[in-house]
Amino acid sequence: MAKPVLISGIQPTGRLHIGNYLGALKQFIELQNSGKYQCYFFIADYHSLTNYSDEIGQYSLNLVVDYLASGLDAKKSTIFMQSSVPFSTELAWIFNTLTPLGDLYRMTQFKDKSSQKNSQNAGLLTYPTLMAADILLYDPKFVPVGEDQLQHLELTREIARKFNKKFGKTFIEPEAILSKTPRLMSLDDPTKKMSKSLPQGCLFLDDAPEVVKNKVMRAVTDSGSEVRFDESKKPAISNLMLIYGELSGLTNAKVEKKFAGKQYSHFKDDLADLVVSYFEPFNKKKRQLSKKISQVRKQLADGNAVGYKMASAKMAGVKDAIKLLSSK
Repeated sequence: MAKPVLISGIQPTGRLHIGNYLGALKQFIELQNSGKYQCYFFIADYHSLTNYSDEIGQYSLNLVVDYLASGLDAKKSTIFMQSSVPFSTELAWIFNTLTPLGDLYRMTQFKDKSSQKNSQNAGLLTYPTLMAADILLYDPKFVPVGEDQLQHLELTREIARKFNKKFGKTFIEPEAILSKTPRLMSLDDPTKKMSKSLPQGCLFLDDAPEVVKNKVMRAVTDSGSEVRFDESKKPAISNLMLIYGELSGLTNAKVEKKFAGKQYSHFKDDLADLVVSYFEPFNKKKRQLSKKISQVRKQLADGNAVGYKMASAKMAGVKDAIKLLSSK
């Protein structure tokens, strides 16, 4: 019996930080290694055009390296570039014709991003239909997502239902596999999400040990000195505890017990050492892969070919269902 398909992707918008890792990449690796799924992981370069950088090509290649260095295996998973499978944008247009404008305007991420200066473009509005195409092209049963993407996934399911009702059963309605990790906040402002736009509050996966140490030791803390998890009264230390717990495998209660009677400085010193040691294998593998870019490109090309073949067959079925002349 064939394994159920699982698919997800990350935008190439720069260096990955620990929030990206704990919120997505760590789960990708666990799902791949469970052996339960046929996994597809892509680099969402078309999506990143809504916030364009002329370094998009290098960012995309770096993300492939990060995928492989973190533990994704091209022999176990299909790793491919979104823009190498043009059927995603083709299918997105078809989905645009099925999706009411009101459904797109009510998307929380569109409201948030379109309110930002110089961020208003049509791609932000139609982002969910492209995401739906990225997903539905591969007949996945499951999609690993964070809570911030649940609204988009529900719209994907709705689009699949509308298409199936209008043109006949064509798409599977995928289910979410929720990330277990709450979103991490900035080290220098626990009221803001950890973001590449606030680099001093970010722990990047490839930060040098001395940089990690400096950022962690300078991270803001709360009044008092007790290492205790309380997101409402102690948001700063609670955020650091989330990182510690995820990397060590300890519960909040066990972290509290370990640092009972100790100062914040002791906890932060230990946290810095933990972050450095945890990501040491990643950084070692990344340095190795960075010297073998032709090999990385070959693995990506192989993944692109697999993604293209699968999506091409699905797109032919879509055109046939719509009764387009090109399908004849």
